[in-house]
Amino acid sequence: MTVHLVAPGRRGAHRDLATALRAAAPGDTVVVAPGRYPESLRLDKAVTLQPEAGTGSVELTPPGAEPVLTVTADCAVHGFTIAGTSPAQVLVSTVDGSGLLLQSVTVHGGRVEARDGAALLLRDCAIEGAKGAALHIAGPARAEATDVRIGDGAGVVVSGDAQFSATRLRLFATEGSAIRLRGTARLALTDCRIDRAGRTGLLLEDAATALADQSSIAEAGTAAVQVNGASRAKLTECRITGPGASGLVVADDGELVAEDCTVRDAGANALLVTGAAKARLTGCHLVGSTFGAVHGAGTAVLRLERCRVLGGAEHGVHAADDAAVELSGCDLSDLALSGVHATGRARLSAQDCRVDGAGIGVQLASAAAATVTNCTVVRPAKVGFEVTGTGAATLADVTVREPGAAGIVVQSAADVRIDGATVTGGGGSGLVVWTGAKPVVTGLRVHGVAKNGVFVADDAAATIEDYRITEPGFTAVHVGERATLAEKAAAVPAEAPTPDEESLDDLLGELGVLVGLERVKRDVHTLVKLMQTVRMRQEAGLPAPPLSRHLVFAGNPGTGKTTVARLYGRLLKALGLLRRGHLVEVDRSALVGEYVGHTGPKTAAAVTKALGGVLFIDEAYSLVPRFGDDFGHEAIATLVKMMEDHRDDVVVIVAGYPDEMTRFVGANPGLASRFTRTLHFDDYDTAQLVAIVEHQAGEHRYELTGPATTGLSAYFDALERGEGFGNGRLARQVFQELTERQAQRVAELDGAGPDDLVLLLPEDLPSVRSDRAPVR
Repeated sequence: MTVHLVAPGRRGAHRDLATALRAAAPGDTVVVAPGRYPESLRLDKAVTLQPEAGTGSVELTPPGAEPVLTVTADCAVHGFTIAGTSPAQVLVSTVDGSGLLLQSVTVHGGRVEARDGAALLLRDCAIEGAKGAALHIAGPARAEATDVRIGDGAGVVVSGDAQFSATRLRLFATEGSAIRLRGTARLALTDCRIDRAGRTGLLLEDAATALADQSSIAEAGTAAVQVNGASRAKLTECRITGPGASGLVVADDGELVAEDCTVRDAGANALLVTGAAKARLTGCHLVGSTFGAVHGAGTAVLRLERCRVLGGAEHGVHAADDAAVELSGCDLSDLALSGVHATGRARLSAQDCRVDGAGIGVQLASAAAATVTNCTVVRPAKVGFEVTGTGAATLADVTVREPGAAGIVVQSAADVRIDGATVTGGGGSGLVVWTGAKPVVTGLRVHGVAKNGVFVADDAAATIEDYRITEPGFTAVHVGERATLAEKAAAVPAEAPTPDEESLDDLLGELGVLVGLERVKRDVHTLVKLMQTVRMRQEAGLPAPPLSRHLVFAGNPGTGKTTVARLYGRLLKALGLLRRGHLVEVDRSALVGEYVGHTGPKTAAAVTKALGGVLFIDEAYSLVPRFGDDFGHEAIATLVKMMEDHRDDVVVIVAGYPDEMTRFVGANPGLASRFTRTLHFDDYDTAQLVAIVEHQAGEHRYELTGPATTGLSAYFDALERGEGFGNGRLARQVFQELTERQAQRVAELDGAGPDDLVLLLPEDLPSVRSDRAPVR
């Protein structure tokens, strides 16, 4: 390879870069002596430019309005500094299907662009002080960035059908949106960070698509992520903190999928979905919103699964207008207004949810139907469940504990049915049927309320079958003037019911029916036998043998760690070794503070909340960073001390990837001495994944045909199984996609019959390729 030296005044060297480039042949390297070169260059042949004296020793500046570099061939530039005088000027332009590698290049006071089918690669570069767009990729161009810093001015614009992928991209202090996508642009971010955007952190418009993985957006001026038009975004394990407006905004016909993400301290909503947009959140944490944590309006469709909403000045989840909101397995706590509030004509479905510490637990004030199944409200300031809307409402297997006022209040004349309800304690009546209401109630249990077990107001009507009321403060049943009560079982004064007591055999049976986890089941059975022996020795007055109840759960995501942890707490309660047996699930964000003196109280508060039960720390290894030091060590020290102070009243389970958990336990002698037993959660094999889907189908009254089951096995066999493989979570997602595809297929049939609504066919199966797409 010929080297053309640019060194003005040196014998045999070219006097400037333009001359050297004219003399260079394709494939040559042009080495440039230190200095400042005011030149506009056109790279129209495949050459490499590099400084003679190392990175930063050569500075290129534009002599006029033209770019410093206009690239029309496949070229590489290493180690240069490019300094502009007008921040809106294009300093580097890659065009005409060419390719450019910028390696260790710094661009000041100007812009970089790729267009007209060009390909741009940036490695270890910086672009600062630009106006308009520091980096602009216009379709059909594409760009890749690794270890790049962009900031103190404009951000990134991707337009047309351009593609941009970035790893460890750092965007900071941008005047407008940090990243803006237009047209059908596509974006992929991995381990990227956006700090202090002047407006939106990530803005999608038109029909753009974005995928962000393990990335963060901090202190955006407005929304952290905004999805407009017909755009689609998928976020996985992303962290959003302190946006000036809402954390996640989905509008128009946009779609958002977020998995295992955190939105903290939003200036408005954590999630706002309007228009005809759709959002699906799984395993997300929404913490400390200034407005309601989740707000759905218009005809939006929202689905939240296994999400946690912690703290907020308004509602936890607010469904308004004609929105449709579905909640499954969610925990909501410390909310000023309602945990869940449906109004307007919004449709609500909630199952397996818990509201702890809200003004009102669940408030149904909508003109559309609502269904609440197997949900628990604990310590609401006012009412556990309140029905005031004109839409039909069904409460099934609901529980209210220690409400500030009434347990359940029905003020609606609509069709309200309560099928299984338990109210324990509280400052008011168990069930209040207000004037004009006419609910049908079956299976009511009320214990220890301050006032009436059932209060039927004047001019109300109620039908109640199979109810038990024990230890009320006032009369068991009060019926007002002109009110009617059709009862099929009288109030029975008796000993307090024990709805929370569960038999050991039932709990072990519940463990046994879980798919897979054979090694874990054997370990739990062994632990149960050991602890039964411990209890018998204690009852006999003998000293208990040394046995740590704290556990390490080592396994990949989706292998049932949280499910088993919840069962473990209930088993310990059934054995008489824990008072409550409840589960408090936390991660690093719930334990580690952001300033000196903040971490200890946060960790102590989490342990205190778990007293009498189990503290489950997910991804516990994140408390011990691989590099440097932070407040995680303070959290561990506080945790170890409180485990000792409350050794008989709390069990701690730490969970995460197997290798990482070994590192975590070995990081502190106090941890190693307390976590002496590890339960290993194996990945699910294909047969087990299929069994999970079949179980989900049975629960929701679907049936897989034989060919569909065979195709499902082939689908799971074809998936790559790396560290991030979703296991059971993936199986549940596949079932959801099966039902969505079936619904689309059936909707196109003429005269669909009952079997069409139930059967899942091979054509309803997703493909491996579509499963890997950013958003479906």
